[in-house]
Formats: sequence, C-alpha cells, structure tokens
Amino acid sequence: MGFTTLQKMNKLLIRKSTGELVPFSIEKLERSLFRSGASPELIANITEEIANIHPEKLTTKFVYKRAFQLLRHASYQLAARYKLKKAILELGPTGFPFEEYIAHLFSFQGFESETGIVLRGKRVSHEVDVWARNHEVQYIVECKHHRTPGYKSDIKVVLYVHSRFNDIVSQLRKKQAPGMQYKCWIVTNTRFTGDAIDYASGEGIKLMAWDFPGKGSLRERIDISGLYPVTCLCTLTNAEKQTLLDRKIVLCKELLEQPRSLDFIRQRKHAAVIEECRSLVETRVSG
Repeated sequence: MGFTTLQKMNKLLIRKSTGELVPFSIEKLERSLFRSGASPELIANITEEIANIHPEKLTTKFVYKRAFQLLRHASYQLAARYKLKKAILELGPTGFPFEEYIAHLFSFQGFESETGIVLRGKRVSHEVDVWARNHEVQYIVECKHHRTPGYKSDIKVVLYVHSRFNDIVSQLRKKQAPGMQYKCWIVTNTRFTGDAIDYASGEGIKLMAWDFPGKGSLRERIDISGLYPVTCLCTLTNAEKQTLLDRKIVLCKELLEQPRSLDFIRQRKHAAVIEECRSLVETRVSG
C-alpha cells in the first residue's frame, strides 16, 4: 500500500454499530485479514479497495461485509476464518449450541465434558452449562452467549455464578476424593466489564472471552484447536446451518466424521461442504 493511501485511511472516521464515529484503524483491518491467512498481496488489495469507499458508507458493518466478499472471492477457507467472530455470535439464539461448542474446547484439552448437567447444591439443584473434569480437577462452567458483539458481562453475572459454584462445590467435596480441585469458569463470546475481571481475579474465578485473557482467549483456543463451528461455512445457507445446530452438530470436524449429517441438503453440494470443512480443519491442525 502506498504511503498516500495509508495517510488517507488513517484520517478517515468509521461509524460503529452503536452510531459512534471513531478513527478508522487500518492496522486492525490488516490484523484481522492476516489472521484469516490472507497473503500480503491480498491484504494490500483489500485495504486499497476499502480506502476508496465513500466516507458516508464507511461503517464497521459495510467494511466487514466488503472485506468478507473479497476474501470469499479469493477463497472460501479465508472467508470462513475471517468471519469466525460473527460465526460464534451465530451459535444461537438459544445459547445451547454455544455450550456444546465450549464443551468441545474443553474436551480438546483432555477433559471429559458434559452439558446441561444438574448438580445438587446445599439448598437447591443447579443446572450446569458445562461440567469438565479429569482425575485431578473439575470445572463448573457457566456460558454466556450474546448475539450483540458490544455486550459485556458485568459484576452481577460473576457474583451470581460464584454463589452457585460455592453451593455446588460444598456438596461435591462431601462425596469425592479430598485432593480434588474445583474451578469456577465463566465463558462469553463477547467481553467482561472491568469490575467483573477484578472480582474474578481476586476470587480465583477463571474468565474466558473473545479476546480475554491475552493468553488463552476464546479466539486463541479456537485457532490452536482447529475446532471451527459450522456457522463459519460459506458453502451452507443460514437455514442449513441452523438445521445442523438443531441436530447438535456444531463443529466442521463433526461433518468430516459424520458426512451423513448432510443428508438434508442436495447431494451435489456435499462435496463442496466437505472440502471446505477439510480445508479449515486440516490446515489449522497442521499449522
């Protein structure tokens, strides 16, 4: 990209979904394109085109849509990775697919994971979103899925989850080995407020958000594991993705293992879907 173009873009303002105008960050766009696997040449071409968008059209939604279109034209694989954050937002609207997805992430780390488990507390029973465990530690995981990217889980959420955790663990300790450890986790696909992070840090509560903590964020765990959700796929319609989620198929990897899960779509489309899944899963695992 030429210096003149870079100067031009750094002076632009972009309108966020909230309506707020903020300085446009070319570096942020380049980082997101780089994480998708785009080549330096493709990144330069896309940013050059974005720079020529009329200022009145310069919104975060429009820039995302245009960059996604250009990536999709180059490669479905790149486009699928680029839309990862949006794909996680689409694991809804009930939130149950998100819980299944998080259980898969813990299973990838070697834990035995279950969703929707009811555990008895001292006073009442509690439904636990994800119960992940091995012979040394048990994780009681609360999942907070939001379809609005700007939403933040606040201190009230952390206090509520912590009280439930304490009630559950008071009973688990009576029935299990003395050396067993118990950890409280709260996972969200968006963000936490500062107060929520401060309280959790002081009480030993583990938090995982889209880009928090710096090491071990949701985004990083997905990149490491290669566990991409089916909502990433460009070869499926939104209705087809929802059918898979209704069938509790949340991973591209599961489609490779269970290709018959695609029995509800046209046969001639199967090969394209499987190939896109394979390009995502195999490249990330080997990379």
